[in-house]
Amino acid sequence: MSWDELQRPGPESITVAGVELRQGSHVRLRPRRGADVFDLVLAGALATVERVEEDMEGGVHLVVTIDDDPGRDLGIASQLAHRFFFAPDEVEPVAPERVLVAGIGNVFLGDDGFGVALVERLAERALPPGVEAVDFGIRGMDLAYALGDGWSAVVLLDAAPTGQPPGTLSVIEPELDDVEPALDAHGMDPVKVLALTRELGGSPPRTLVVGCEPETRMSEDDEEIVAALSEPVRAALDEGCRLVVSVLDDLTKEER
Repeated sequence: MSWDELQRPGPESITVAGVELRQGSHVRLRPRRGADVFDLVLAGALATVERVEEDMEGGVHLVVTIDDDPGRDLGIASQLAHRFFFAPDEVEPVAPERVLVAGIGNVFLGDDGFGVALVERLAERALPPGVEAVDFGIRGMDLAYALGDGWSAVVLLDAAPTGQPPGTLSVIEPELDDVEPALDAHGMDPVKVLALTRELGGSPPRTLVVGCEPETRMSEDDEEIVAALSEPVRAALDEGCRLVVSVLDDLTKEER
């Protein structure tokens, strides 16, 4: 048997119970009776598919890491003690949660365009199943209606003054109590848009704001147009992407 045969890649995906499973898919483990004792201990655990493999006899196996394993990163790095092999009939697909990532802000008001710039970067990445990244700009009414569209959670990306040095990132969970619904034709206050969603008869899902401290603070009354982010805010975009991915990971685990 040749070395090439031993190294051949498995299929990119496999269908289980009518659901396509591939890298990143979420499953619940259902080891068959008589399975190895270590597999039986994991019965009912939530796991993430890291790879689909095929053995020399044509059998297909799912390589998974356990979501609650504190050493899950070691499993992703292919460390044996933290990754596990299960046959397709030993897993139950878990439907992905629907999470909206909404970039908001005015790109002509300097750092107010942070959310739009960040969502554009995220849209170029492979996001988890069920996650949709959308640029809403200053379309507050569109966002208000979208928030009531049955999402499990929403992550808003926006410039957020918190008194920290420019470029500082933060995660905020806004409070809606006593907030009056309002819509500004030239800007967008995310908390007021959330209140407007409720006023329109919708039920806003759990909402988090990933914000960035701006350096340039402008308003729609300014005559000058600044269609560029300041250097500290632009430099925060890469870390902003990593922060959003971390927030999404936490949200999908909580929902499951």
